[in-house]
Amino acid sequence: MKMQDQPIKIFVVEDDPMYNRMVKYIMELNPDHEVFSFTTGKECLENLHLGPSIISLDYSLPDMTGEDVLRKIKSFNKDIVVVILSGQQDIATAVKLLKEGAYDYITKDNETKERLLNTVSHVKSNIELKEEVEILRDELTDRYQFDKSIIGNSKPMQRVYSLMKKAIRTNISVSITGETGTGKEVIAKSIHYNSDKKKQPFVAVNMSAIPDNLLESELFGYEKGAFTGANTRKIGKFEQANKGTLFLDEVAEMDISLQAKLLRALQEREVNRIGGDKPIKFDARIIVATHKNLAEEVNSGNFREDLYYRLLGLPVELPPLRDRGNDIVLLAKSFLDAFIKQNKMPKMDISKNAKQRLLEYSYPGNVRELKAVIELSAVMASSNTIDVDDIHFNSPKKTEAFLTEETTLKAYTSKIIHHFLKKYDDNVLLVAKKLDIGKSTIYRMLKEEKEVG
Repeated sequence: MKMQDQPIKIFVVEDDPMYNRMVKYIMELNPDHEVFSFTTGKECLENLHLGPSIISLDYSLPDMTGEDVLRKIKSFNKDIVVVILSGQQDIATAVKLLKEGAYDYITKDNETKERLLNTVSHVKSNIELKEEVEILRDELTDRYQFDKSIIGNSKPMQRVYSLMKKAIRTNISVSITGETGTGKEVIAKSIHYNSDKKKQPFVAVNMSAIPDNLLESELFGYEKGAFTGANTRKIGKFEQANKGTLFLDEVAEMDISLQAKLLRALQEREVNRIGGDKPIKFDARIIVATHKNLAEEVNSGNFREDLYYRLLGLPVELPPLRDRGNDIVLLAKSFLDAFIKQNKMPKMDISKNAKQRLLEYSYPGNVRELKAVIELSAVMASSNTIDVDDIHFNSPKKTEAFLTEETTLKAYTSKIIHHFLKKYDDNVLLVAKKLDIGKSTIYRMLKEEKEVG
């Protein structure tokens, strides 16, 4: 249950009976507050099991100092917010208490009520924001469960699952390879959100999308005044990913000069902001991805060999969609269900002939292309069933994809003839002219297929 769905518990710890009642009254002005009052540090500590979110703590108690109570509260639960109330305006004491973990130090005067209410309001906002972040992280963890984020039962994908499970058990670096559109970032997120780092940041950087002259500052950050235009300090991606996962997508696109700095950061587990002289330690799992063959990039001189071995870790190769067999149908159904749900459309199915057409195509754009094809098909369908005529492939790589099927010349010839027959409404004479073949060749092929069928 979220905090805003139930009262927030507040402890008032104050030995002066009149001041205790006054602070309790101020806190109870908000009906969302459940307030408990105590007059000693011992009473407060004995009731911490009630789960307070905020404690208003008098610095001068009869049995313990506010500093001692603060330490014991933080030892019990560091997330409890403690606001110190004191009759003395002592800067040195205030600084010391803030260093010990106090959220605020408020002097007892005519402005106490307003300051206390403002502080509690800020604390509540921070708690709600933290809860929302936790909820989002839980949703991401749920979304990236294997059975929800990665669909497929084919043998190539079973090998991928096996490697992912090994990656999840440790913090080993992972290198993911595969054609564009095979789902490399989904795999990276699934590893992260199923590991013990799932409540920590997942920070993704697309190396090919950032100009070379900006990539260094994006990765390592910079100090204010480091260069013209650096008006504030910028925290780099390595620091943002601390304790979590840093995902470097299309890592092969990194300029060779920056590769040396990346290598040093990975070896030393520390970075230097541009313009800074203080090394900053980081602890993050590194996952990289590329559609290129990194070993070949090393051999061609485009990628450092020492960096290659530093990043290789556990290699995971994603199969192209054309090699995944019936996974195509499973993915198509999943994409269709998601699309109609998002657009509040009635339930739709895919006909047997349409499934066959989906299975026959080679998908140069892989999973990403299939998703686009299915969504367009759902829009184009005139009924609650997607049929063959509703499926349109618009890949700019059709010729290249066609040649990846590796079938017989006779089968290729059949596909080409059928393609043109469909295009020209079964006009055999026109197709024969377009292909520069005899019309008897086409009739003979159709007759043979009919006899076999």
